[in-house]
Amino acid sequence: MKKLLFIASLTLITIAAKAQLSTTPTIKPTDTAKLYNPAADAKADIANAVKRAAAEHKNVFLQIGGNWCTWCLYFNDLVSKDAELHKYLSDNYVVVHVNYSKENLNEKVLASLGYPQRFGFPVFVILDDKGNRLHTQNSEYLEEGRGHSKKKVMEFFESWSPAAIDPKTYQKTK
Repeated sequence: MKKLLFIASLTLITIAAKAQLSTTPTIKPTDTAKLYNPAADAKADIANAVKRAAAEHKNVFLQIGGNWCTWCLYFNDLVSKDAELHKYLSDNYVVVHVNYSKENLNEKVLASLGYPQRFGFPVFVILDDKGNRLHTQNSEYLEEGRGHSKKKVMEFFESWSPAAIDPKTYQKTK
């Protein structure tokens, strides 16, 4: 009887544990294991993104974090898998994932960006098509519950899109 009671208790504990885990978004390390490349030349990647942004009339979206950062992976998962967010991001920004890890802190690059790591990770930096820093965003303000809010993320993207900061957008027409 004790053995049966023990097995039943163990089964209930296992079921309860699985139920709790299912409320957290699941990201497998293999899904995004190469999202951030510690060996990448962030300075060169950003320079190339700025050139491309100028040619395509876009801004540059820097997502700074690391493969060790669960919230970084959650954010990337959201903007990659949500068709509306993905399209808006692709249409308006050139995206660069800037690594921050024990293998490569990218200290000089982050210093040139105003030390965005002070906000934690992920942190987002928006550059214009000339490489000027327009905005640094603490990603905590885009969170809701156990993830990022699609609505807040879209509002952020829209607020820093090329059209949003173009003076022509605000000129009165006769």
